[in-house]
Amino acid sequence: MSDFFIHEKALVETNSIGTGTRIWAFAHVMSDVTIGADCNVGDHVFIETGVTIGDGVTVKNNVLLWKGVDIADYAFIGPNVVFTNDLRPRSPRMPLMQGRQLEESDWLVETKVGEGASIGANSTILAGITIGEYSMIGAGSVVTKDVPPYTLVVGNPAMQIGRVDQYGKRSGC
Repeated sequence: MSDFFIHEKALVETNSIGTGTRIWAFAHVMSDVTIGADCNVGDHVFIETGVTIGDGVTVKNNVLLWKGVDIADYAFIGPNVVFTNDLRPRSPRMPLMQGRQLEESDWLVETKVGEGASIGANSTILAGITIGEYSMIGAGSVVTKDVPPYTLVVGNPAMQIGRVDQYGKRSGC
């Protein structure tokens, strides 16, 4: 008997899942993904090879996590959040790209989410961003630059409108 839960309708290809973690229906977790202890991965979440998720992380429904995303302990990823991992995406099927062998180092850009950070529903996080510890991203934001620790940002592009403490309580700029 395992010490984590995987819903019978989830597709989980990794063996690196921490104690007490729950993965719900229609989630797809690829191989070479690390998920810490006591996490909750919601319905219809896609986690690509190479993603790392710390302990106590909540990943709500319909989230897309691509290779190069690293989420620290106790972060909250709201529903429908999308991460990116390529600053210059091109279809490899485009005639211009035919025959080109791109190395991962040519396109993959890592993104980091700090301990205790919260990302609101329907936000988009561009590649190469660092979201600081205990920061908060408002719902629907498009994050185009790094977010310092304990900072509240909202909008498109996301701009700082205040500060938050470890509990998420807002204070002024």
